[in-house]
Amino acid sequence: MTTDGARLAVIGGGPGGYPAAFLAADMGMQVTLIDEEPNPGGVCLYRGCIPSKALLHVAALIEEAELAKDWGVAFGEPTIDLDRLRGFKQGVVDRLTGGLGQLSGQHKVDYVQGRATFLDAHTLSIAPAEGSDAPPTVEFDHAIIATGSAPTRIPALDIGSPRVLDSTSALELERVPETLLVVGGGYIGLELGSVYAALGSRVTVVEMTGGLLPGVDRDLVRQLQRRLRRSFAAIRLETTVLGMEDTGEGVRARIAGNEGEPEEHVFDQVLIAVGRRPNSDALGLERTDVQVDARGFIEADAQRRTAEPHIFAVGDVAGEPMLAHKASHEATVAVDAIAGKAAAWAERTVPAVIYTDPEIAWAGLTETDATDQRIEVEVSTMPWAASGRATTLGRNDGATKLVLEPHTHRVLGVGIVGAGAGELISEAVLAIEMGAVAQDLELTIHPHPTLSETLMHAAAAFYGRSPDYIGRRRR
Repeated sequence: MTTDGARLAVIGGGPGGYPAAFLAADMGMQVTLIDEEPNPGGVCLYRGCIPSKALLHVAALIEEAELAKDWGVAFGEPTIDLDRLRGFKQGVVDRLTGGLGQLSGQHKVDYVQGRATFLDAHTLSIAPAEGSDAPPTVEFDHAIIATGSAPTRIPALDIGSPRVLDSTSALELERVPETLLVVGGGYIGLELGSVYAALGSRVTVVEMTGGLLPGVDRDLVRQLQRRLRRSFAAIRLETTVLGMEDTGEGVRARIAGNEGEPEEHVFDQVLIAVGRRPNSDALGLERTDVQVDARGFIEADAQRRTAEPHIFAVGDVAGEPMLAHKASHEATVAVDAIAGKAAAWAERTVPAVIYTDPEIAWAGLTETDATDQRIEVEVSTMPWAASGRATTLGRNDGATKLVLEPHTHRVLGVGIVGAGAGELISEAVLAIEMGAVAQDLELTIHPHPTLSETLMHAAAAFYGRSPDYIGRRRR
């Protein structure tokens, strides 16, 4: 099969869309990339991963300066210049999205600024963005839908007040409220709550389940929760927000736990962070054979091919996990499939990182999953209290955990909580993908002193051979 000159339309310029467009163009396809933003980047670069991490970096710096007092170094109270902070965040976004705009031209991708909807299975209608000279229609031989996701809205809490934020408006950082209620104890709420807490807000988190970060390994969450209880004004578990009202001076929220009468509290602002939903509506999919499931995800096979064989879907719109790096990998699979190559989504694991302080990262099977699925595993944990590098950083609040297959000791999963956990998890991903066993990690020489050593020592502790920690393996 040859794809030279084949017309490919990519709908959505995020981490699923632009990698697909660039790769396909390099293969000789005629590629049109359609997005409403002035440059590629999508939600991740404009209103998600990148700006939030820029602010989290600032928050971590403030926290570290506070921690330095214990080491005999005092910097004084920080002065927050919100205009310059917003400028720093926007500068990061502009640099990256502007760079992608240049790359789009270098890859000879036709970038169209507008909103695309299907007229039929081979034609898109384009509603041009303001000031754009987008064509009215785009015809294609193949299409990739990469429209991403948007914040989930709760109708009962949608009171139309500017004091009520979602994950997009919270990143605008128009002001630092004296008090902030965060509805939702998932990763978005905790990350953004951490930013506002570091900047001076008294943050209250309300989570309807019995623990923060539902579904994440409890051993890892406990380490984080201990630190957040010091950073946040309150963490309310098994608690629901029944309703809200803008009083003109704040938002009055009715909050109820599993026991006791509802309470009313007034907050300067409220952040609703209860998840995201796929952007699959208003695409005109009903004019094609593309199928959407009950949750709004576009159904796609291992090649990311939909029920309309020449139309593919990647990223958040095509199912969980809703992660940028998963979208980028799916983009490669879809383009290779279009090009006739042997390609399929067959990964053993997709790593996940929560960028709180400390960070939580994991890959593969967690102990929580193993328990729920009644899978027998053996576990070895290396607490960072035994790590020389963690001690020099004043950050012993961490742990590295291996989930292993009994008898073979194959690495099924790894979980890490601690400073920089996200930078450490890739070694675990490689170990899982290659079918490594615990002894492979133990016998791989790691530099000393580093946090990466904790992977080696967790494996050594499993065999009772760690020089720094007497571990216990358990089932």
